Amino acid sequence: MIYLTFDIEEFDVPRERGLDFSLDSAMKVSRLGTIKILDLLLKHNVKSTLFCTANFVQNAPDLIKRAIDEGHEIACHGVDHWEPNVDDPKVSMEIIEKLTGEKMLGYRQPRMFDVSDDLIEECGYKYNSSLNPAFIPGKYMHLNIPRTPFLKGKVLQIPASVAPFGRIPLFWLSLHDFPEFLYHKLALSVLKHDGYFMTYFHPWEFVDHPAEIRKYMLPIVTHNIGQKMVDRLERLIIMFKDKGQEFAPLKEMLND
Repeated sequence: MIYLTFDIEEFDVPRERGLDFSLDSAMKVSRLGTIKILDLLLKHNVKSTLFCTANFVQNAPDLIKRAIDEGHEIACHGVDHWEPNVDDPKVSMEIIEKLTGEKMLGYRQPRMFDVSDDLIEECGYKYNSSLNPAFIPGKYMHLNIPRTPFLKGKVLQIPASVAPFGRIPLFWLSLHDFPEFLYHKLALSVLKHDGYFMTYFHPWEFVDHPAEIRKYMLPIVTHNIGQKMVDRLERLIIMFKDKGQEFAPLKEMLND
């Protein structure tokens, strides 16, 4: 089984390098990228999980409705991606459930940073997907946690997939910068070893940004960005489909 997930958030990457970027400008980028994602998933009849910030849901109700109507799962990704607060799991659940009428089963912390396991359980989430079980300098040092789903209290912890040997991360950045044949080979090794593959992307990756914005983004994240990334994700989907694999929202893992 293949679980494609997307962190649907306001675009804040340039703010990390000092650009004052308004919420309206951030939402324009994220709306465009989300449309590209939904169009691609619809084209290939792929169902996925969209981890959404409350900001995005409040500012793009039409796209959230479209995602629900097309069979995707909506899950929580905090309130404001740039300034997460400790009570975001509770507040984002309240906001998103009220606006969508959907029960929130899953949570992912912005930037996959640490989040209170006790609060996640208290809020009633069934799963937490806030772990990248790899070593990524400056981001994560998670070599001591399981690579595959495990229970913590009553909550299923669902880490992003990493290669079974060496824990090579296979998240969004890897598909940008690895040769495609290598990424496909590693993803298939995960599938063979674990029986499933789960990764995540962001709307801004699928947008062709103007030069005045790209200069505030590191070259490592702008490599193969925009339409090139749309094409890369499409080829990944086709590769898995050619192998006879099915795609599902992450909530389906609860049934297993």
